Amino acid sequence: MSRVLVAGATGYLGRHLVAELKARGHWVRVLARPGSRLGALEDQADDVFRGQATDVDTLTGLMDGIDIVYSSLGITRPRDGLTYRQVDYQANLNLLRLAVAASVRRFCYVSVFNGRALRHQALVGAKEAFVDALEASPLAATIIRPNGYFSDLMVFLDMARRGRVWLVGRGDVRINPISGVDLARVCCDACENGEKEVDCGGPEVLTQREIGELAFKALGKTPRFGRIPLGLLRALVRLLRWFTPVTVYGPVEFFVGAAGQTMVSPRFGRNRLADAFQEAVEPNKNTEVTQ
Repeated sequence: MSRVLVAGATGYLGRHLVAELKARGHWVRVLARPGSRLGALEDQADDVFRGQATDVDTLTGLMDGIDIVYSSLGITRPRDGLTYRQVDYQANLNLLRLAVAASVRRFCYVSVFNGRALRHQALVGAKEAFVDALEASPLAATIIRPNGYFSDLMVFLDMARRGRVWLVGRGDVRINPISGVDLARVCCDACENGEKEVDCGGPEVLTQREIGELAFKALGKTPRFGRIPLGLLRALVRLLRWFTPVTVYGPVEFFVGAAGQTMVSPRFGRNRLADAFQEAVEPNKNTEVTQ
């Protein structure tokens, strides 16, 4: 049994990480912002440490007794006045420095698939800057690179509810998104096996159009699609970079970058996006494969 810290525990992946680590018999401490609601984590975690990862003065004692750190800490949409650089880079760097000082054995960080090629983007650049720091540190490091979460694709379900799914270009760009349950298992396996870097996605490769069709099917509605030219979106991003702060253009830049290219990575897991859509439509119907 290892003593593990999970940062980002209240997020989509973090909650699944805590559940998977506990199922494997580990002692788990979670880092949570002061005042944040933990829900089931309150009972699952062995210890809750209240602190702000962006403020190192609130983290005294966080790494006491910890063997392994798992961090999925990051933001897709800047909020509370914080930027990608402050959270995805600096907050994780704060954790890394504390982990080094406490002689933690391993640090597992969740970045993004194809991150090195996409680091010119504000969001990915912040994540990859931390990857650089982690790889240069004396700690054993494991970098996980998922290519898309089921939770991110719920936007297709939202569009389908409004009656039309908008596709980028022809809608033929492919991706194999991964569930939180399956990704948590990938993270834990990679750390246990001493992996340095793992690219990962889910078991199914889908086009944007196919994802939209799954969303309409879950709702029992006839598919209706619209198209937005990729060139128009790229021009919009260039314009936004000139006239808006990163808190505005960053999420758009990341979406357009991902939507404009095929993102197929090695396949893991058993959970299907269609089931996740169905569960979102019927919340009492749990379809996730956890074993």
